[in-house]
Amino acid sequence: MKGALPLGEKIRNATMDRCGEPPDRPTHPRDEARTDASVTIAVQDAGGRVAYWTRDAQRLLGHTPEEIVGKPLTDLLSLDGRTFRHRDGRLLGIRVQVSPLLDAERGAASLVTAVPTSAGRTPPDDTLIQWMFEQHPRVLAVYDTDARAVRANKAAARVAGFSDDHVRGRRITEFLQGPGFNEVERLILRVGRTGVPESAEHVVALPRENRAHAWAVDMFPLRDGDDRVRAVGLTAEDYSAEYNSRRRLALMSKARTRIGMTLDPVGTARELADVVVPRFADFIGIDVHDVVLQGSLPPRGSAAEPARLRRAAQRGSRPLPPDALRDANDVHTPPRSSPIARCLAGGGAELRDLTDPDIVRWLREDPLHAAHVDAFGAHSMIAAPIRAHGVVLGAVLLFRYATSPDPFGPEDLIITEDLVARAAVCLDNARRFVHERGTALALQRSLLPSRPTVHPTVETASRYVPAHGGASTGGDWFDVIPLPGARIGLVVGDVVGHGISASATMGRLRMAVRTLADIDLPPEELLTHLDDIVTHSESAQSEDADIPGEIGATCLYAVYNPVSRTCALARAGHPAPILVHPDGTTQVVDLPAGPPLGLGSLPFEATEVTLPEGSLLALFTDGLYASRDRDIDEGMLALRQALARPAPSLTELCDGVVDTLRPSADTDDVALLLIRARGLGRDRLASWKLPSDPAIVAESRRRIRDRLTAWELEDAAFITELVVSELVTNAIRHATGPIQLRLIKDQTLTCEVSDGSTISPHLRRARLSDEGGRGLLLVAQLSERWGTRYTPAGKTIWAEQLISPDSAA
Repeated sequence: MKGALPLGEKIRNATMDRCGEPPDRPTHPRDEARTDASVTIAVQDAGGRVAYWTRDAQRLLGHTPEEIVGKPLTDLLSLDGRTFRHRDGRLLGIRVQVSPLLDAERGAASLVTAVPTSAGRTPPDDTLIQWMFEQHPRVLAVYDTDARAVRANKAAARVAGFSDDHVRGRRITEFLQGPGFNEVERLILRVGRTGVPESAEHVVALPRENRAHAWAVDMFPLRDGDDRVRAVGLTAEDYSAEYNSRRRLALMSKARTRIGMTLDPVGTARELADVVVPRFADFIGIDVHDVVLQGSLPPRGSAAEPARLRRAAQRGSRPLPPDALRDANDVHTPPRSSPIARCLAGGGAELRDLTDPDIVRWLREDPLHAAHVDAFGAHSMIAAPIRAHGVVLGAVLLFRYATSPDPFGPEDLIITEDLVARAAVCLDNARRFVHERGTALALQRSLLPSRPTVHPTVETASRYVPAHGGASTGGDWFDVIPLPGARIGLVVGDVVGHGISASATMGRLRMAVRTLADIDLPPEELLTHLDDIVTHSESAQSEDADIPGEIGATCLYAVYNPVSRTCALARAGHPAPILVHPDGTTQVVDLPAGPPLGLGSLPFEATEVTLPEGSLLALFTDGLYASRDRDIDEGMLALRQALARPAPSLTELCDGVVDTLRPSADTDDVALLLIRARGLGRDRLASWKLPSDPAIVAESRRRIRDRLTAWELEDAAFITELVVSELVTNAIRHATGPIQLRLIKDQTLTCEVSDGSTISPHLRRARLSDEGGRGLLLVAQLSERWGTRYTPAGKTIWAEQLISPDSAA
């Protein structure tokens, strides 16, 4: 319209009319103190943009007209639009008042006025909320749904090292780097998208911090009145103290459940290494005295002597270069300048920086540990002695690399001492076990046959394998006992329990079996007498003593007769043997079980089986086939299959069976005895039936002389004739029934006289006036040994003579 005023002039005049002064009046000094009157801030046009910016507005809010004019007024207000916000982000205690300035005919515009709160009165709620946001000690921040910063309080700016203006409009990963911040940004986006709160815990090193801190971060949606997610709130709290305490408890809990699981010094050291790396340190080396691994204690008062150490375990968070690894078989002595040497000399744990002059001097003398500095930038270390019951068993060395920015601190030293103290007790327990196990094993092996028994009628092979996997030596045992008449006794047994007591019990039972076998008892009677011995041993124990190892022991006893090719067997709760026929077929010998020893006076029954020429009989303990990982029937089938496999020798077959069935970490020991049967050739045996006539004595001597001549044993004829004469004469005079004379050529020359009487002759010393009583004395003096064995038909008196190996062949 012609002659109409410009919009700017209209706004100026309207402002003069409303406020009595122009909006761009000069600032007076008294304005600095005005807090109780309304102040004109700005004029906004119909589009909500700032058209004019007064000097009062610049004074109160900090913005210049060049920064504000043309921008939306909402950029200056709080989220609720009720209060002004200063240029530095602070919410001011100044309420916003907007009133129309021009009507539609004069041009739509609004006058924006700042109305300060009354002095001494409680500020508005939005102002209090703003103060709480700014001054809260926890980190508070607001992000839009695109994860860009909208506001952050003073605590957030202090922690991040950036002002609110620097971070506003930027994502967290644009000013803070690290995997933890990437995760937080991802969670902010997810909360903005789903509206579901999220929480996270991260250990991060902030720009102005030397050590990493643990932060608990919570993110939650900020919704408008229509329940739409408009922004995401974030709170973060430094809970490093609680985190470190929790980490220490978790580490000690892990140590309690992981360290000491095996009774092996090296295994215990490895368990400690697995707990420490990488949770607590980047490298651990565990050196112990060489004698500790053998079950002994290092000598006391040996600090002046060079230590002989072995690296029991070592582990790194990164692959170690060859020059940083120590061979486990390498016996080494640490330099005197090393922290390890000081620990062994009785010193305490040390926390050191690797730049300390004495540590640098040590590393120059120890290139193996210096390699950790060169390769990975190791910056701090802890050395601690492994001390148990006042004796230093070794030392532990820990490193932290450049990948772990936090060096070891005093609290880490306390944690290390606790961990090593726990490991020291377990290591000493393992050492004691190794010592006891070695003693028991030495006792066990000393009581078992030291070499295979050589016998012309059987080939034997045996194996004893002690328990693995931290178990002590058990009481499994076996024996091969030569018996008169070219027979051989076979025995295998299993004692309840482990350790030295089990080995001692095994020794007592083995000696008892040998004693009973020496009097030539049949298998079922031998086990009956053995059961009586165990029962009497039990009754001799005091009421508060432990159950003796003999109680519940099992035993199998067999006697192989090569003349008849038969084997008589009886067992007391022991697994039945396996017979492998020459064609490779196998069978479990059908043998009555019988009760274990010492459990009652039940009878034992014997079974007699025929062993074909070249057949194999396997006697064993249950540790060979019974395992927690498989069924007993499956184990027995596997044993039969292993025994049926062809092998070049009985020894190799024995090894193959053990290797096939024996688990590497089984906790029970194993005894295996294999016997390949051979018959006694007819050319080594002579037998005659004799009448009960004194005249037959001379005929018997002649027959013996002729047989010995045929066997080329003329040198033994004189003594043998005297022995035969005495034994046959006694049978004719004092016995009944048929008389049989038998001569056996084996490793010894055995003369046997059998009759139908069960009365056994006794050796006695005749007086000078006695006409008789010197026959058995003569037999005892002329023969190597003699004895009596009872048979179902009567008895047999036998006498053995030694012959030269050439003659025996």
